[in-house]
Amino acid sequence: MSVLKSLDIDLPQREKKTLFRFLALYTFFTIVVLALTVSLYYNLQKELAQRQMTIELNEYSNDFISTLQHLKSQKAGSSSYPHDPKFRSSLYGVDYKLIYSTLSNPKKLLTEVSYTNNKIIRYIINPEDYYLHTQYIVIEIVDDESWLKKTVRNLVLYSFLFFTTMIIIGYFLLKTFLKPMRDAIHLLDTFIKDTTHELNTPVSTIMTNIEMINKDNIKDKYLLKIINRIEIGTKTVSNIYDDLSFLILKNKIISNNQNINLKKLIAQRVEYFSILANVKKIQIKTKLDPNATLNIDEKKISKLIDNLLSNAIKYNKINGSIVITLDKNELTIKDTGKGIEQQNIDLMFERYARFDHVVGGFGIGLNIVKMICDEYNLDIKITSQVNKFTEVSITF
Repeated sequence: MSVLKSLDIDLPQREKKTLFRFLALYTFFTIVVLALTVSLYYNLQKELAQRQMTIELNEYSNDFISTLQHLKSQKAGSSSYPHDPKFRSSLYGVDYKLIYSTLSNPKKLLTEVSYTNNKIIRYIINPEDYYLHTQYIVIEIVDDESWLKKTVRNLVLYSFLFFTTMIIIGYFLLKTFLKPMRDAIHLLDTFIKDTTHELNTPVSTIMTNIEMINKDNIKDKYLLKIINRIEIGTKTVSNIYDDLSFLILKNKIISNNQNINLKKLIAQRVEYFSILANVKKIQIKTKLDPNATLNIDEKKISKLIDNLLSNAIKYNKINGSIVITLDKNELTIKDTGKGIEQQNIDLMFERYARFDHVVGGFGIGLNIVKMICDEYNLDIKITSQVNKFTEVSITF
């Protein structure tokens, strides 16, 4: 999410998932390449260090044998046994028994000597009879691991530089990848803003004139039917206009929170949508707690209820029903509509998400509902069965 914020772009959930998959895949391959490079570099440095120690052993062993030859020719006590802080040595006789050693814990028999060790390389030679009747010499070089310290230091430095470079490259790749999507979203937002601005005056004019008509004085049933249809269409357009206005002004709306009697408000909204419900012969049943209140902005809770009622009517069947239940902590709206497939429920709150292209709409109603719920920490849950029902519950 922080990556997208740094790119200054707000995307629907599905697009965000796609981008996160791209980032995860890019990061995974970057780590794989880095791990392979680290492994190859480490093994190469280790092999070079072992070869270098082998060369040093060869050189030292030649000098060591020469020293032993010299010691044999000298009188006893005239020369000392060769010592070197970097090397340890052991002398063994013809019976493989230890004659002399500079090791702290030497093996008593040559047959006990181990030829593999992570920190010590042993070099065994089979000289002629030298000093102290020596037949076998074991020379060990002590690995101070200086190569390892240098290798680790280089790996940390180069890995950091490599990873930083790859992140920078990935950032610019992601910006390039997002540009067409960002341009499309910007174009869509601009279109919605311009459309909403143009709709303001005609929608307000139509709504005002419809409300001024006294239907009780109209005797012509055909004319009354036409007026009702105009009112239905006007309320539908008005609701869409309100949704679009809310999206555009969401960051500019100052909330005026107050204790709202939910029963009274719901009854008003049901009355407002009753003419839309009557067209599809949908029966709206209510069970409302008169004491249920919520501290919230009245316009926002009205918009939340309107969108839920509008969807319950829009996606309901002919002669269906809507049951609205309200208690002190929960509002539930259940319809007898076509339902929602389970794999689509988690996507219902995404902006522009539509799963039924037969029924109209922009796919923004539930997105607005979710925005309002998030603002006031309201829990919203959708349960549904295809061709049976859809139930939306809001807990406060």
